[in-house]
Amino acid sequence: MLLPKQFHFLFFLFFLVLNVFAQDKGKAMPFKKIITDIEKQHEVSFNYTEDNVAGLKLIPPKKSFSLEEKLQYLAEKTHLSFENIGNKFINIYKKENESQIICGYVFSSADKKPVENANINLSDKTQVTTNSNGYFEFSENNAVVFFVSHVGFVTRKIAAVNPESKDCLQIILEPEITILKEIKANAILASGISKNKDGSFEIKPKKFGILPGLIEPDALQTMQQIPGVNSIDESVSSINVRGGTHDQNLFLWNGIRMFQTGHFFGLISAFNPNLAHTISIYKNGSSAFYGESVSSVVAISSTPETAEKNSYSAGINMINADIYAKYNLSKKSYIEISARKSITDFVETPTYKEYFNKVFQNTTITDFSDKQNVDYKSDKKFGFYDATLKYAQKIGNRDQIVLDLITIKDNLEVFQSATVYDINKSENNILRQQNYGGNLAWKRNWNSFNTTKVNIYNSAYKLLGNQSTSAGQIVIQENSVNNNGVNLENNHIITSKFTFNNGYQFNEIGITNLEDVTNPDFFRKVKEVLRTHALILEGKYNDTISRIYFKAGTRINYIERFKKFIAEPRIQFSYGFSKSLNLELLGELKSQNSQQIIDLQKDYFGIEKRRWIISNNAAIPIQKSRQLSLNLSYVKNDWLFDIENFYKKVAGITTSSQGFQNQLEFVKTTGDYEVWGAEMLVQKKMNHFLTWLSYTYNHNNYHFTNYEYPVFPNNFEVMHTASWAGIYEKNNFKIALGTKWTSGRPKTSPNTALINPSNPTLVYNRPNNTNLHIFSQVNFSSTYKWETDNGIQYKLGISILNILNRKNEINEYYRITTLTNSIEEVETFSLQRTPNLSFRVSF
Repeated sequence: MLLPKQFHFLFFLFFLVLNVFAQDKGKAMPFKKIITDIEKQHEVSFNYTEDNVAGLKLIPPKKSFSLEEKLQYLAEKTHLSFENIGNKFINIYKKENESQIICGYVFSSADKKPVENANINLSDKTQVTTNSNGYFEFSENNAVVFFVSHVGFVTRKIAAVNPESKDCLQIILEPEITILKEIKANAILASGISKNKDGSFEIKPKKFGILPGLIEPDALQTMQQIPGVNSIDESVSSINVRGGTHDQNLFLWNGIRMFQTGHFFGLISAFNPNLAHTISIYKNGSSAFYGESVSSVVAISSTPETAEKNSYSAGINMINADIYAKYNLSKKSYIEISARKSITDFVETPTYKEYFNKVFQNTTITDFSDKQNVDYKSDKKFGFYDATLKYAQKIGNRDQIVLDLITIKDNLEVFQSATVYDINKSENNILRQQNYGGNLAWKRNWNSFNTTKVNIYNSAYKLLGNQSTSAGQIVIQENSVNNNGVNLENNHIITSKFTFNNGYQFNEIGITNLEDVTNPDFFRKVKEVLRTHALILEGKYNDTISRIYFKAGTRINYIERFKKFIAEPRIQFSYGFSKSLNLELLGELKSQNSQQIIDLQKDYFGIEKRRWIISNNAAIPIQKSRQLSLNLSYVKNDWLFDIENFYKKVAGITTSSQGFQNQLEFVKTTGDYEVWGAEMLVQKKMNHFLTWLSYTYNHNNYHFTNYEYPVFPNNFEVMHTASWAGIYEKNNFKIALGTKWTSGRPKTSPNTALINPSNPTLVYNRPNNTNLHIFSQVNFSSTYKWETDNGIQYKLGISILNILNRKNEINEYYRITTLTNSIEEVETFSLQRTPNLSFRVSF
């Protein structure tokens, strides 16, 4: 056992040795304390100014060093020089005109290993490189700010914050992952239209050339030129993609679901054609981030991919006038506005008259005049407008916020009166259709590999019909939709070839249907709400060297009301056998909870008679679709050959959603439709001339197992469609001529053998047992653009639809007329020859 005095001595000795070891091994001390110790040990005196040594700290030299060794040590470790005068006085000066050495090590963030042969680019145009240890050094005189670069890494700008520090810099380089832009095929159908590797068609309105009958890049008119896309009644509010109904398509404007897509009750698009930057159209194989549709997806974006300068424009045609302005508030923010309004308040052009006659034929408005023979008077007011607002703000280098607002409205007021046998009869009809929407989006670039997008949106739609008669009856019908949602999307770049995306979506939709009738009194109001949650997972592999593109994902929906999960897998595969020959496989399963139905053909005056409803998972099922397509394309020497075979089945449809005007008009049952077919396109470009020929075949049948005729042709079946166009573009002059030919849509004929002429009652043959006559139309359009010396651009356009003025029948049904107590054949025809002129100024 140690004695206390011995213990104290050992403890003191241990502490002393530890203290000396610590001084020798690296504990930094104030410079003034170090030179004070040297003064005591070597009996010298230091002379210095306080500014030269203030705040300076370093590891002291070993006590065993001689005086000269200590002074040399201090000179190497500081920015000071020491003058020894006779080993008695030592003057301390700050080093003048002596550059410091800046050193550093460069490492990779991926594996933490040194990066050899990295280039250190200095401001004086000189360059040094790193050695095998990643080490470099250069004189402070060369640069304090420099760039570090290496092939395969992101270049970094480095500022030596404290160039006088003796510690070498530790520089981490991030690997540079370059996602190669998709190589798109040459222009398809027209300049500004291309096809992506994921099978989607992309339209760039600002680069759009010209198509027959179009002088503006109307998104919904343009998409009807794509094989497989059609409209059986020439309406953008009735677009049929591979045999589907219009409501089965998902229309998005800057992330907002739009329930109204047309002005003039479907004759022109509700989306300003001079505003959009990108329009993406998916017939099949859409991303898992798109839900609530069993047919196509049309996504319209007005957000530019790159910064643009201020721009302003105004235009007018024979239907409407519009203005557009984009103004940069700062380098990081801008505002964009557009507005469009019909000119029918001021003038009724020949174009307007043709449109009006087309829209209102065989409606209750024209029925009123048809049934009267004397003193008929009519006063009508019709107009529409749309407006948009965008505000974009970048916050720092990583964040961006974008606000989008849109409003669309159509308004029709018609007062009709007539005197029959000294009795005055009158009707006052009001029809309003409107859609408002807003979207607030936030995008965050966490780094070069990870991005997050969040958006909150709302869309409100209303269709209102109000009819009052001189007999005192008032009929009010209203269909309103309120759609809210939140989307979260995360994008992760794993390698230059592989990306992974995941996200979550919440959607709430509420639909109200109201009917209020007086004399006799009747009132009904039904409101239903449905909330869904969706989890999305999606991966993409894109190897441009081996020409393999593969994208697969799934969307898992959960419907709160039904406590039901629905999985929706999606697949896109593309393989290039060579630079010219490419194979593409697309597939998807999708579902939809809302749809449009027709209760009565005379609802809303027979003009916009469809109303939105929500699935109840019983009499109105959730619609589910499955689709598969195989495409083969060959591109060489400005030739394009493209053929695509497809199969599509949609289950859960109702007879009310299909627009029957035969024996099924009042039958309520559910079923499905099944369509298969082929789409072909041959295109050739020769200098400034482009010509193409397309053909589509589809075989489309209904399956209603509970009906007496369980299988019969679909109302929207157009078995054969052929289109041709010749387009010439040179400099600022463009001209296009084209024709479209289709076999007639199905119709149901009455069985005349079973009709009693004295007491006629409609007895039909098998549903859709025959077809309408062939539809054929020739269209023309041309534009010319010129620019003045002060940078103002002018554009003049002319188009003629149905040049040959062919009378094409687009619908036919039968009814019993009370005037003659007989069966009447009611025919609806397409537009007659319809000219249009446009003029636009841009600067």
